[in-house]
Amino acid sequence: MKKKVIIGLSGGVDSSVAAWVLREQGYVVDGLFMRNWHDTTGLLQSDCHWEDDLMFAEMVAKKLSIPFHFVDLSEPYRKRVMDYMFTEYEKGRTPNPDVLCNREIKFDSFAEEARKLGGDFVATGHYCRKEIISVNNTLIYRLLAGKDDNKDQSYFLCQVSQEQLSYSLFPIGEMTKPEVRKIAERLELPTATRKDSQGICFVGKVHLPTFLQQKLKAKDGQIVEIPVTTEFKKWEPGDSLSEKDLISAVEPHKLNPAEGKIIGIHNGAHFFTIGQRKGINVGGYKEPLFVIGTDVENNILYVGEGQSHPGLYRKGLQVRNDEIHWIRPDLEMAEDESREYMVRIRYRQPLQKARFYRRQEGMYIIFNKLQRGIAPGQFAAWYDGDEVIGSGVINK
Repeated sequence: MKKKVIIGLSGGVDSSVAAWVLREQGYVVDGLFMRNWHDTTGLLQSDCHWEDDLMFAEMVAKKLSIPFHFVDLSEPYRKRVMDYMFTEYEKGRTPNPDVLCNREIKFDSFAEEARKLGGDFVATGHYCRKEIISVNNTLIYRLLAGKDDNKDQSYFLCQVSQEQLSYSLFPIGEMTKPEVRKIAERLELPTATRKDSQGICFVGKVHLPTFLQQKLKAKDGQIVEIPVTTEFKKWEPGDSLSEKDLISAVEPHKLNPAEGKIIGIHNGAHFFTIGQRKGINVGGYKEPLFVIGTDVENNILYVGEGQSHPGLYRKGLQVRNDEIHWIRPDLEMAEDESREYMVRIRYRQPLQKARFYRRQEGMYIIFNKLQRGIAPGQFAAWYDGDEVIGSGVINK
């Protein structure tokens, strides 16, 4: 008996071609479009709204002669993704709603709807791969980077579980984006030349401060410039890393308004993230200004001039124990163990070499090179080769 797959048809070219691949592989395929957001506050008007996505998804299903379904998951999306996002920004942290959307919606709430439709598997148009191996007579599902280095989306799936991987399929993970486009053009799919979606998953491209003001109040505060000449923390460990070294390496720079000068007014420190350039709106400098720190409690925004400002760079980060997630539980590190992995802390960042130190209070990740723009709330994902081993929310 043929297995049934429910493909998340988004109205984009990737999921469209993924649906065709599944059909060619002999699966029974149904398309399911999910609506996850209703409010248009802060949306940039140039973006297509969900009605356009729905129309294209329906056209693709008709072209491929597969059944088409619609589901509204806006309530779980609001509770499990957007409420978390607003709360994190309020705390002065930088969440990644796309990572949460995959864990909480696409491979959870969506999967529940897929089972109601009789689906054995769920599929998406992600550029990543899955591999099944056996370890001690137990099936293990490996999450691998997509073959297209320019489109690899494995980072966005760094929070999925073994159970979620067990019923997930990624039909275009072995393809490159140009190959996907060519297939869509050859099949004359309506989405063949459609632009890729941008911005927040299922919301779209937004003007973030306006979008966040749905829940977070604007509040004027001081912009303080910290000069390059300020003495920043130096990290000079000995031959072996002591506990003091680990703590020192992950501590954020301590910024003092007395060491800088007030150069402007912002509308809320919680609207900014470390490394941000846009939105500071202060001119007259030779090089651009970047956010090097935020103080939400006192509503102060710290900035520095230039890409090479030392306040932008740190040697390490820490993930709390309760925020560590192992996609490969069989590879979980024991307390006091250390290990080397490759790490990225944002989508498209080249993988960075780092040493991991598991301690009672959490994981210390110490990079070989200084890292720019480490921000609490972001997800750090660690890789062994092209396999995602685990991830965690950056605590500091």
